Amino acid sequence: MNVGDEHSISCWMKELPRLAATPLQADTICDVVVVGSGIAGLSIAYELMREGRSVVVIDRGKIGAGMTARTTAHLASALDDYYSELIAIHGEDKARLYHSSQVAAIDRIEAICDREHIGADFARVDGYLFAARPDDLGDLETEHDACSALGIDVAWVERAPIGAVDTGKALRFSRQARIHPTRYLTGLAHAVITGGGTLYRDTAYVADRETDDGVEIETEAGPLIRAKAVAFATNSPVNNRVTVHTKQTPMRSYVIAGRVPAGSVADVLLWDSLEAYHYVRIQPLDAVHDLLIAGGEDHRTGEASDMEARFAALVEWTREHFPEFGEPDYRWSGQVLEPLDYMPYCGRNPGSRNIFIHSGDSGQGMTNGVAAALTLVPLLLDAPSRFADLFDPGRKPLTSSAPLADFVKGQADVARNMAEYVTRGEVAAEDEIEAGAGAIIRQGLHKRAVYRDPQGAFVRRSASCTHAGCIVHWNPFEHCWDCPCHGSQFAPDGAVLNGPAIHPLASVDEAS
Repeated sequence: MNVGDEHSISCWMKELPRLAATPLQADTICDVVVVGSGIAGLSIAYELMREGRSVVVIDRGKIGAGMTARTTAHLASALDDYYSELIAIHGEDKARLYHSSQVAAIDRIEAICDREHIGADFARVDGYLFAARPDDLGDLETEHDACSALGIDVAWVERAPIGAVDTGKALRFSRQARIHPTRYLTGLAHAVITGGGTLYRDTAYVADRETDDGVEIETEAGPLIRAKAVAFATNSPVNNRVTVHTKQTPMRSYVIAGRVPAGSVADVLLWDSLEAYHYVRIQPLDAVHDLLIAGGEDHRTGEASDMEARFAALVEWTREHFPEFGEPDYRWSGQVLEPLDYMPYCGRNPGSRNIFIHSGDSGQGMTNGVAAALTLVPLLLDAPSRFADLFDPGRKPLTSSAPLADFVKGQADVARNMAEYVTRGEVAAEDEIEAGAGAIIRQGLHKRAVYRDPQGAFVRRSASCTHAGCIVHWNPFEHCWDCPCHGSQFAPDGAVLNGPAIHPLASVDEAS
């Protein structure tokens, strides 16, 4: 299982890669094992295959059914956290190099689509950042100046191309792009297989051991994978217990998609200036309709249960800006990991020789995922890597007041969650839980995550996340247990859907 088994279905998930992938049944050997089959994992595998290396890719669920299938697939070199903020922390040279990594990622996707004949609706489009409130125009002016200093192609326009709303002055970023993400993953997966790589679905990682000549990966079912190196591309690193997780925050975002008349909405990328910003694009469908895709209403994972209100607000905002939009055909959510200093963690795992990780994509998951391949593959080949120092997972980000404040707040949030061990349960008795819902109940010294299935039967598990022991919370929209500390997710029966946890929620007997 992975997040493809959550309750909601994105507009991309009906076109997941259809491959003859099976679970790993016996020990195997390769040059590099890649854990995770999203945009980062399959991009890494593809580049290694092109270099003639033997590659094995494993995923705890279906191939390509992870968070990449829940993205909106904006391919943006514009930075959702703003280059002005990046410069304040890292300086102009590193901010300019980061922008280069995003441009290189978009160019690489375009080149691979051409080389492998992947029909994934890749298109170059402009991106527009507009002020959600008049007071936000100053932020856009600061961002314009920062981008201009970095040599980024940005220009003022009188308004963003939204017919129903006069946004006022907006920033236009040229040569952005959009793509159908699961069609692209399908093309990558087939190219990896054609090149000699092997993909295994329903094969969960549980442990790794570094050896004199490489690394051994233990899978949940028992078979071992022996490789010269391993690359973890699992959104949140499942091999890393503390180091990276204290430097990023799991955030949940919400998306709606619905049909509009073809050509009625401009084929561009749109973002507003709210902190939990709105993001919009279209996906061409046919001669009659496009699919309008809008997202926003973010919050920290596990710290909200008002999803219906958030979707209602998102629909209202979308109709206000795009009257062509009627009822959503799709509603879904996804999780992103926000790094403290606005750049991903990508490189050699701190303290390891042959273990590499990629995480912290923020809202740039597609481009950062491809940049991960451009960064990690040279390291795996013992060659110079242009972005390795920039994305080093061991870097110390606390060089300005903003990341320091975010770090302190993040640790306070973890401490607040741990304090829940001594608080009351959410309900006093199981009978208070409605069918198809879950709640936390105190039983003596312990807290239980209790789910009541649609037939009324109860499923009881420990409420302690198996990653770092935080108390999980019920997600009423995705029908799963979310960990607010580091973003792990569990099915109603406690099975792992999303890392960093690798073990299911303990049964009540095991936890007592």
